[in-house]
Amino acid sequence: MALTRHSVFLLLCFALGYSALAVILRTAEKTVWTNEFDSAELSCLIESISTNNPRIEWKKIKNGVPSYVYFQNKISGDLEHRAQLREPANLVILNASRLDTAQYRCEVAAIDDHKPFDEILISLAVRVKPEVPRCTVPDSATAGSSAELRCLENEGFPQSQYQWFRNDEELPEDPKSSLRFLNSSYIMNPDTGTLKFRALQKSDAGEYYCMAKNEAGQAKCSSQLMEVYDLNIMAIFLKVLGGVVAGICVAVGFCHVCKKVSCKKEPGSDYKAPRHDDGVDYITADEGHFRHKSSFVI
Repeated sequence: MALTRHSVFLLLCFALGYSALAVILRTAEKTVWTNEFDSAELSCLIESISTNNPRIEWKKIKNGVPSYVYFQNKISGDLEHRAQLREPANLVILNASRLDTAQYRCEVAAIDDHKPFDEILISLAVRVKPEVPRCTVPDSATAGSSAELRCLENEGFPQSQYQWFRNDEELPEDPKSSLRFLNSSYIMNPDTGTLKFRALQKSDAGEYYCMAKNEAGQAKCSSQLMEVYDLNIMAIFLKVLGGVVAGICVAVGFCHVCKKVSCKKEPGSDYKAPRHDDGVDYITADEGHFRHKSSFVI
């Protein structure tokens, strides 16, 4: 059986005749998982020690920066009112928060031991239940067209997986795996929450909702109705034809109105100056200066 590093050190101590052993730590779990608002216990077990009152410290390491959790025989930092030390050196975190996800280091110093110091690193991951996902479902679509349904939430840890339901029936990830959904052309992505239809069928209509889930729990959005209509070629043709006819009627009416306006004579265009019997043309003051156009016979 292979020997551990600690076992080899102990054998060397015995071989050399040391009566005082070294302080050696171990843990029951190097990675601890718990759900948000539950408790978690980080085990720091002292496997061997000779010092009666060793100095015990716990540090939290977040983004590479250490901070004290247990120092000088009391809890400190953001765990001050949510943690306690359980003999001999276990750290119990109460009402765990997502912010508690980090690495924790247990350090034990024993001045009377040949090896006076040891430490052990433990990872804590706090699972967070998903929030109600945001779902997007088209109100209606035409048979034969494509459609995309979307589902997303950002709170869950670990990252949520998504599942779609139609009329309260779970859609299989692969429609070809079920006779009931064999004619459907959708592609479901459980990681991103998208449900894509390449060509909608009338049977794809119904009430849709999405569920987000992880190890901490699950949440779903409200169901939304998607209707699928047949493509009516004749109705489309008649609508287009009606639009063309309406456009022609408007154009003809506009031309007729323009023609009538252009045919009207402007007021005053037939006005002629009055003539006099004496053979002289008189020009009024508004028409310019008086001009003598014929001679007088005396």
